[in-house]
Amino acid sequence: MRGKLPRSLALVPTLLALLVLPLFPLPLAHAAAAADGPTVTLSKSQAGTGGSITVGGSGWGARTLLMLLVCGQATPARGVVGGTNSCANADGRAVTTGADGRFSRTLPVAEPPVPCPCVVHVATATGAKAQADAVFQVAGHPVRPLPAATAGGRLSVLTDTRLDGSNGLLTWFGAPPARTLVFTVGNVGTGPVANPVFQVGTAHGVFAPQWDERQWHGTIDPGGKARVELPVELAAGAHADYTVSLKYGGKILAEQPWGVGRPWGVTLFWILLCLVVPAAVFRIGMAVVDRVRPRHAARRPSRALWRGRRARATTVPEPAPPPSTATLPWFTPDTGPVRPDPAARLSAPHEDRQTSPTTPTTPTSPASPTTPMTPGGKGTT
Repeated sequence: MRGKLPRSLALVPTLLALLVLPLFPLPLAHAAAAADGPTVTLSKSQAGTGGSITVGGSGWGARTLLMLLVCGQATPARGVVGGTNSCANADGRAVTTGADGRFSRTLPVAEPPVPCPCVVHVATATGAKAQADAVFQVAGHPVRPLPAATAGGRLSVLTDTRLDGSNGLLTWFGAPPARTLVFTVGNVGTGPVANPVFQVGTAHGVFAPQWDERQWHGTIDPGGKARVELPVELAAGAHADYTVSLKYGGKILAEQPWGVGRPWGVTLFWILLCLVVPAAVFRIGMAVVDRVRPRHAARRPSRALWRGRRARATTVPEPAPPPSTATLPWFTPDTGPVRPDPAARLSAPHEDRQTSPTTPTTPTSPASPTTPMTPGGKGTT
């Protein structure tokens, strides 16, 4: 019993390994592929223009967007010497890898703009930077040897690149966004590099970058390093996610994402324009109407106004009453009775003689006539 017990216990780890190992076949395979790096396979090594080939690959990142291109002046060892300018970009294809990092895509055969040797170039458009090449021959396309590699300086980016700067008020209203690409390069070659010319490209989404040349003035000795600052500018009104790429000697040295916000000031300007302009036009129109309306009424008066003017013109004003000649009741003249005017008597012959209203009259009796007074004194009755 004691001799059999150790043997049974020794079989337990083996049984557990056999039970657990089938549960992890895919991760182990993926790890091996990832360690070897991404690979590219072709259904044909040679085809003519107008045909097509099937491009496959493995070892790529999961759900990664790839670009497939036929490029000239390239080998798997040296890569694409002229960069993407040596590729048939118009006939390229895009493909997204699966969860296992594999892909398969049909690629039309097209002649690159430069002679062969040619390759099928596969590079990542999103995610971590990776690329791979497979030798391919375009039938009927000229073949020329690659240019000799020049001995001398060779630059390499030593630190991560960054974009310095910020948006201003004018950028919020659609001005071109601008940044400064800052990075540190080192000369890993055997000769000095004087006044290197870099290429800075800006790409929107999956589109090819637009390259601009930027020259840095200075000399980098072998084994030395330098801090480089290059300006980067987008078009006016640009917004969304961009990628800034740095290339030197036909090789991409670094990439930097750049998220550009939408210029909301332009949208606000158009909204205000749509609201203010109609209101201003309406107010101007009302002011013009207010100025024109009184002049129009004065030139063409209404019938009622004409009638009122005619009535005022034909009406004869009434004569003012004569001043009053009545005698005040408390005024009594010292003279005798008022004699009538002979002219007034002639003008009114039938009127009776009237005494002055202010002169008192005394009735006389016929039996007692008045006796005139004598100069000496008293009268007689």
